[in-house]
This record gives sequence, C-alpha cells and structure tokens, in this order.
Amino acid sequence: MTQETENREKYILIAVDYGQDYAPDKSLDELAELLKTAGGEAVASVVQRLDSPIPGTYLGSGKIEELSVYIEGERAAGNRIDGVLSDDELSPAQMANLEQILGVKVLDRTSLILDIFALHAHTREGKIQVEMAQLSYRSSRLAGSFGQALSRQGGGIGTRGPGESKLETDRRAIRNRMARLRREIREMEKSRETGRKMRLQNGIPVVAIVGYTNAGKSTLLNRLTDSDVLEEDQLFATLDPTTRSARLKDGQKVLFTDTVGFIHKLPHQLVDAFHSTLEEASYADIILHVIDGSDPEWSMHRQVVYDTLDELDINGRPVITAFNKSDLLTDPLHGMDGRAERTVSISAKNGQGLDQLMDVISDVLREIRVLIDRTFSYQEGAKVNQIHKMGQVLSEDYSEDGIQIRAYVPKNLANL
Repeated sequence: MTQETENREKYILIAVDYGQDYAPDKSLDELAELLKTAGGEAVASVVQRLDSPIPGTYLGSGKIEELSVYIEGERAAGNRIDGVLSDDELSPAQMANLEQILGVKVLDRTSLILDIFALHAHTREGKIQVEMAQLSYRSSRLAGSFGQALSRQGGGIGTRGPGESKLETDRRAIRNRMARLRREIREMEKSRETGRKMRLQNGIPVVAIVGYTNAGKSTLLNRLTDSDVLEEDQLFATLDPTTRSARLKDGQKVLFTDTVGFIHKLPHQLVDAFHSTLEEASYADIILHVIDGSDPEWSMHRQVVYDTLDELDINGRPVITAFNKSDLLTDPLHGMDGRAERTVSISAKNGQGLDQLMDVISDVLREIRVLIDRTFSYQEGAKVNQIHKMGQVLSEDYSEDGIQIRAYVPKNLANL
C-alpha cells in the first residue's frame, strides 16, 4: 500500500433504490470515482430497497443498525472508517441524525461534487461560481447539521436584549457575501456578452462541445485546435470553459468552446451558479455532443446531457454527436442518437475519424448558412477577405468586371 493510499480518507457509500432510472449500483460506481477524484477511497457500499428514502434518516433503522455494527467491527479490527457518503443529497436532518447514530461524518454527492469543483476551478470566474454554489448549499443547512452551536445567542457589551443568534449572524454573512459575488458575476457576464456580440458581428461560427464528464471533450478540443488544455482520466478534470480556434479544410475559421462536463444528479446549485457559463452553448451555431462510446452506460449519459440542455433551455441548435473512444469498440455506435442531425465515430486520442468530423461540421454549417453568388469590384477586396475568413468559398473567379464569389456565408454577411 502506497503512502498516498494510506492517507486517503475511507468512506462507506450508501444509496436507496427506489426505482430510479439510473441503477443504484452504477450510480455508486460513479460516486466511488468522484470520491477518488476528491482524494478519498470507497471501502464498502450499502444499497437498501425502499419505496422512498426515510425522511429523518435516509436509510431504514434496521439498515442503519447493520451499518453501525459494521463500522464498529472494522474499527475494532484496526481498519480506518472516516465517514459515510450518500449517493443522494441529504437534508440537514438526515445528515445530523446519521452522524449522531453512526459516530462518523456524513457527506452527500452534492457536497462532494462541490468540493471537486472548488479543487478544479482556476479562473476568477470559476472560483466565484463555485463559491456561490457552496454558499447556496451551506445556507440551506445552517439550521440543521450544526444544531445547537448555531442557535447560541451572540450579544456583546452594550447591547440590549439577548442579541442576535449565531444562526442569524451566519445567514446574514452568507447573504451579504452572495450579493457581492452576484455583482461580480454580473460584471463578468457583461464582458462575456461583449465577446458574444463581437463573434456575431464577425460571423465566426461557434461550435460548443458538450458531454458527460470524462467523455474526452478536452482531448478532442486539443486534437481539433492543436491546443494544450489539461487532459486527465478523472471526473471534472477541467472546469473552466475554454475557447480555441481552428480552420476547416476549406479554410473557414471556427471557434470551439469546451463547456463544463455534465453528470448524473448534477447539483442544482451548480446549474444555477454556472448558468451564465453553460448558456454559452445557446449562442453556438452547432452543439458538438461527445459521448464515451466505450462506457456501458453511454445511453444514460446521453440522456443526462440532453436533460441538462433542456433544463437550461438550450434548444434549436443542430447537434452533431461524436461517439468517442471508437478504438476501444468492436462495433461502432455510429448513427445511434435520434436527437442528432449527424453522428460520427471518432477516437480523440489517436485521431481516428476526426477528418470526417470536420467534414460533417462543414456540411452542417453550410446547411444553416446562406448561399451567395455575386461579383465584387476590385475595390471591395475587404469584403472578399471577410467572406474568405467567415464563409465557405465554393468558387472564385477573376475577370475584368471583378471577383466572382460563390460561397456559403453567415446570414449577417448575406447582404455585403
């Protein structure tokens, strides 16, 4: 056992099977990967079949008793058990009651994902958005998991009456901090909106890369744009959105924007906090949906992505689905996405299928653009250059009358 493994906190994973679409054992496998990303280790898992989670304790009393006996036995044997991690978000009461009964700290999937986001946020905007989500999560739990400590009275010298409770003080501090962060986010949104307007005016097509976390989006972005965005084989390795440019075979410039990865049970606090970043996809010309075709749960992951896009009201954009990691498959999944206009099998790691993907992007861009067939005078060279930069030139002929251009261009360039 390495020193790193020894230092990892050990958790027992718990889940309630109440007929969800996502199988609890698969969800716990993903939870174990999340825990590993956060620096912990899953040592056991417990699943209980119930009609619904128990309001006060999540698990039933009998299962909690079994869990308590197991924890005591492991500790008696000299094995480390640091806590229990729930696959569902727990209420403050559920968390407090489980901690009291089991004698170990209790976390849930939401708090774990928030910790991972905090770990991987590097830009100022990313850090602010994560802090907003964390404060939103904490504010709903002030009266629960901290119990009596937060209800103590905090009157000082010279004050009248019992003073303000610690709970009220903490709530006010969180409200004030969130208000300041919202102001900062609004300022950043103004800057992003300016960038969007410039892209629209320039007519450079934007392709938003979306997908389940760890589907290979960053690897694909690096391959398509010859960039060096961080690539890690772990969940949420990259968090801050990244935009890079590339040129299609016809010379047309395209911007690829990588968005934060989606995940099963993505905390609503994160969806709210990252809404302005995630909605970048709604301003894109094309949605490039990357799916890890080698994952047995790829179909469920696909649905999670579409559900999240629907929640963000990101619709009406053509979707190209790229089934990634095709080098690991014996039978390609090409064509197995009914919501996509086009599908293609690729391997971002070894470059397989990327030429075909770029051709498909060109085809879809052509379908959503306007065909022009005009002659420009030689004095209008700037317009011709703009068409070359922003459009897809099919033919170009020089004559005494000027430059004959036949090209697909963005709608805002149709009346040049």
